[in-house]
Amino acid sequence: MGGTINSTQSSHRHKPYYLLQIPLLMLSAGLLTVCQAPWNLDWLAWIALVPFVLACHPQSPGKSLFFIAFLISLAYWLGNLYWLIPITGPGYACFAAFQALYWPLLALGVRASRRRNWPMVLAVPILFVGAESIQSFLFTGFSWYFLAHSQYQHLPLIQIADLFGTFGISALIAAVNATAIEALVAIGHRRIFSKRLWLSAVLTGSLVAASLLYGNHQIKAIDANRQISSHCSAASVQTNVPTAVKEETDNARAILDNLFLLSDHCIQAGAKLIIWPETMVLTSLNPGYREYFLDKPESEPVLFNRLIAEYAKKNQCYLLVGAHGADVGVVRGELGVVDRYNSAYLYLPSGRQSHLRYDKIHLVPFGEYIPFKKSFPPLYKLFMQLSPYDYDYNLTPGDDFTLFPVKLNNMEYRFGVLICYEDTDPAISRKMVYQNELKTADWLVNMSNDGWYVQFRDKTVVPSVELPQRTAISVFRCIENRISILRSVNTGISCLIEPDGRLRNEFQAGTLPENVMDRQGVEGWFMDHIPRIKTVTFYTRNGDWIDKLPAGMLILTTIMIILKRHRRRTRR
Repeated sequence: MGGTINSTQSSHRHKPYYLLQIPLLMLSAGLLTVCQAPWNLDWLAWIALVPFVLACHPQSPGKSLFFIAFLISLAYWLGNLYWLIPITGPGYACFAAFQALYWPLLALGVRASRRRNWPMVLAVPILFVGAESIQSFLFTGFSWYFLAHSQYQHLPLIQIADLFGTFGISALIAAVNATAIEALVAIGHRRIFSKRLWLSAVLTGSLVAASLLYGNHQIKAIDANRQISSHCSAASVQTNVPTAVKEETDNARAILDNLFLLSDHCIQAGAKLIIWPETMVLTSLNPGYREYFLDKPESEPVLFNRLIAEYAKKNQCYLLVGAHGADVGVVRGELGVVDRYNSAYLYLPSGRQSHLRYDKIHLVPFGEYIPFKKSFPPLYKLFMQLSPYDYDYNLTPGDDFTLFPVKLNNMEYRFGVLICYEDTDPAISRKMVYQNELKTADWLVNMSNDGWYVQFRDKTVVPSVELPQRTAISVFRCIENRISILRSVNTGISCLIEPDGRLRNEFQAGTLPENVMDRQGVEGWFMDHIPRIKTVTFYTRNGDWIDKLPAGMLILTTIMIILKRHRRRTRR
């Protein structure tokens, strides 16, 4: 009997499982790519994990599975992150290689769970949501290409984000995938009436139905409690300047003049609050920096500040401006910039710059700072090769969740600012909205410069998939906290997203295309009323909580696989 078992195990080990693993993993990569693309094929997310799990056969050799999963995952990330190439080619390749490590770890985890015959309806959501959770915080986090993001258009389904966050929706999608896997395995073993399959089907069906019922109820409740006032409106300006053009030093004044021109249209439409995109004013505007140029009235810090202040005073409006901030100190015995920030400034109708300033908190590695500058200088010098800049460009993170007060038609409001990728970080949005146990923000603004992620051909801006994908991710920040987000984005997509995640196509006035997703690679503006909801959600109070167990389980599974492999080696 023992000889028979050993012979069977040996034959299993030598089966060419890779012949199936390669096409199955490639199919899964293709489905995951297409469901995130703006082609209305988001339904594919509900079956995209099926080929992946089938590829992780219980008897497949771990080494080949790990290697094949890494290569196909690398191709997946290289293809999906192509929009990083214009920023940094080496950084793009290194980042894709790092992201590619999740798949082989997932593959080994799925293989281990199938070996132990764990219910797929539990194992698949735990492992895949665990990977998303780790991806969202490791090395400052990259919350992109989550299963949930593919469903941003299905409002009733995704309203559960105000309870469970984005991970709850990903877990639901993964559970449906797991039930499909259980069905295929049952059919293969001719056990279609197995108790485990039907329990999985009933469980996932109930969860989907409950999510839809809850979502429809929440949308109706939001419609009933939504506060929309003509007194609370704002305008968003969208420039269309690719980074290759923006970074040319002689374009700074021309870009500023164009911002004024677009703002003129907003003023004529009646706007009293106007939002400009991130860092489109090409200088540092903070008073501590400007004072060193007071004897040079035509220098950009002094001149640009004066022009913006005069514009706000002349038109009796608020201007939210994206620019840098800089602290001056002694550097090697001379005055120089010791800290630089990515900042948002509010200019008041009085013509003064507000004493409040928001400095971006969540900085992007390699794009806004290079790690290990002080802790490991040799590695820092190596990483400098991955930076999009040819000089030492490092920003300092802010630490205050600033809320800007404005008075519109004798009504007072407060709003927070998310700069660039901060709209992909749920913790930043939540802390901006919820302070001192109160919902302190009436709405959020996302100012961004996505000119990095477009191409410039024959004087025409060619958008990338980064633009609509970023917009889709912003939808979940609105639902989680029941708050509106007004986006002002260079090259697009500028829009208003309502507290239920609805992308508002129509607007009160403006020149941008009416359909939100058509606002790519174009210039224009729009003005609209901002809906407000006073509700404080469960998610807003508690943050992400559903992902902690899956992340821990994935880490524990990985450790167990490594220890088991180590024990095998020591026995030989």
